[in-house]
Amino acid sequence: MVFKLNISDKGKAWKKELEEGNEVLIGKRIGDTINGDIFGGEFEGYTLEITGTSDKAGFPGMKGIDSQVLVKKLLKKGFAMKQSRPKGLRLRKTLRGAIISEDTIQINLNVIKTGKKGLKELFPEQNKEPEPEIKEEGAEEKPVEEKKEEVVEKTE
Repeated sequence: MVFKLNISDKGKAWKKELEEGNEVLIGKRIGDTINGDIFGGEFEGYTLEITGTSDKAGFPGMKGIDSQVLVKKLLKKGFAMKQSRPKGLRLRKTLRGAIISEDTIQINLNVIKTGKKGLKELFPEQNKEPEPEIKEEGAEEKPVEEKKEEVVEKTE
């Protein structure tokens, strides 16, 4: 089982796949703080907070549900109800519990305390600026035909 970690810090996010040693995260809850040392030596000194999860079917994890299973919950405004709705509308949504299980695929983390190395140093391949597209000389654009206005003269 592979966890996809989304680590965010001050408006920038980095992605990491955790293949080995991910059993440590099973049983943790949304809102818990964890040390970065459990991911290996590269996150030494980091303190991270679990802010959200998603399971293999894409259902989000909700903080108020103390289980690992899928739950159908009647919701009003707020979590999982982002769009504007008519007043008084309630919808039943399928949600995953707040406890991380084997069905969890994605874990969202927020940096509380940074370590010795910055995240830019840990993820150099994700910091590259997108290169501007260079048009090839052989690929020419088709000329756009100009519309000609015809003048119609009236004869009396």
